Amino acid sequence: MGTYMALVDVTDETVQNVQDLATVWGDLTGDIETLGGELVDAYAVLGEHDYLVIFEADGRDEAFQTSVSIERYGLDTQTMELIPVDDLGELVQDI
Repeated sequence: MGTYMALVDVTDETVQNVQDLATVWGDLTGDIETLGGELVDAYAVLGEHDYLVIFEADGRDEAFQTSVSIERYGLDTQTMELIPVDDLGELVQDI
């Protein structure tokens, strides 16, 4: 499984208050699990973006599906694959 992060911004009026957002996170966790992934962690962010979501998915296709699933809730995502620093040595050793 790969690890991915999504920078998330609230862009729609679907999320009216914190209670609505709590419901969305519960639904979102179920969606990720339905796609075979796992929500690792989520954080509220003070700064340019509203939230950071870290999740695991079987591959890029599933990560893309997860991002689309997040956006169904009126949230905008920018999703990136994460590579553990310990794995970088193996990736560049033959260069």
